[in-house]
Amino acid sequence: MKEYKTRKQIRLKEYDYSLNGYYFITMCSYNRENIFGEIPVGADGCRPDNNTKIILNEYGLIVEEELKNTENIRQEIKLDRYAIMPNHVHCIIIIQRQLSGGQPAAPTGQTLSSFVSGFKSVATKRINILRDTSAKPVWQRSFYDHIIRNDRSLNAIREYISNNPFNWEQDIDNLINL
Repeated sequence: MKEYKTRKQIRLKEYDYSLNGYYFITMCSYNRENIFGEIPVGADGCRPDNNTKIILNEYGLIVEEELKNTENIRQEIKLDRYAIMPNHVHCIIIIQRQLSGGQPAAPTGQTLSSFVSGFKSVATKRINILRDTSAKPVWQRSFYDHIIRNDRSLNAIREYISNNPFNWEQDIDNLINL
């Protein structure tokens, strides 16, 4: 009989991920393959400069389009900031259910996990149509999350996301650093 590894629980057991709030998430591509674009080298031929942005390829453009479309198709989800990197995506998601009569609206079933699942599903389908494959994975199974609890943390994460392309050489998700 085949033994399966027990997957590490990465969500807080006691936390309701459908609650209004700010969440920082990172979604990595399957096997951390660089499929969304590339970070150009800087003028010195090595390190990117402070204004460096990723050059998205056709798959990266799909990811960006689906991120931007989030607010149109998911009423209670807002996108604060994001960075698409060659093999991962960082974003700050805001869950903001509308208040009714001074009370939070009833849960709609939209949690952080259901957002990520829906987003990955749509992006994967579109990317696989483009690359003419039906079941090739685009994303790793899970995602990293961090509940943002205060403005100091929010601002630090926003800065991290904005600087991510410049720091690509040292990024822990860059295959050359694994």
